[in-house]
Amino acid sequence: MRRKIVAGNWKMNGSKDLARSLVSYVRSRVASLDNGVEVVIVPPAIYVGDVAESADDILAFGVQNVGQWASGAYTGEISAEMAGDQGCRYALVGHSERRQIFGETDNVVAAKVARLVGNKLNAIVCVGETLEEREAGKAESVVADQVRHGLAAVSRDQWSCIVVAYEPVWAIGTGKTATAQDAQAMHASIRKVLSEMGAPAEDISLLYGGSVKADNAAALFAEPDIDGGLIGGASLVAEDFVSICRAVPAGT
Repeated sequence: MRRKIVAGNWKMNGSKDLARSLVSYVRSRVASLDNGVEVVIVPPAIYVGDVAESADDILAFGVQNVGQWASGAYTGEISAEMAGDQGCRYALVGHSERRQIFGETDNVVAAKVARLVGNKLNAIVCVGETLEEREAGKAESVVADQVRHGLAAVSRDQWSCIVVAYEPVWAIGTGKTATAQDAQAMHASIRKVLSEMGAPAEDISLLYGGSVKADNAAALFAEPDIDGGLIGGASLVAEDFVSICRAVPAGT
């Protein structure tokens, strides 16, 4: 059975005070939710300890990136092993900002996924097309290639550690959002690709990200193949993030 997940990606934002106050607020509000949603906080790595202090057992937390190596002379990197050592259960991999700004390829994404699942951490693997690719009618093929290459090294017993987040690049931080129908169509396509890869596709959680807000979350989460969201800016506003968590339907 696939999990319902709402994960907040703070990107390069936050402070010690925000980490403690926001997480405490979110924890106190989501503790009473009965919709079965798993709430994940993904702060800058330097604030993981502060998030952990306030998360208790109500919230999960993770990091926004890991290196593709176990250890070594890689100044500025953190490893999957280090993230696990700090109590992280999740890590983002292949976010479009990592791909575009830092030049991460599908091969790099695959190597990082392998490090994470090898250490029994949940990898939230981000995929998505640019506006130019969508307008050229290539959106599904681009995303399918990212899924196939990024998850190529996942073995049969490791699929339970995989979450896929579809984030159309043109909707990230722009205020533009894919319609619920468009998002559903891409999620269904991703699930089909996973099935073709031999993955237990119906058990893998698929998240939507890209300008998700309190006022559009319910429509997105109501779609049958959308199991939650990867939330950017709205995850930095405690009340909005909690509203998005509440928007996940119960019993699905």
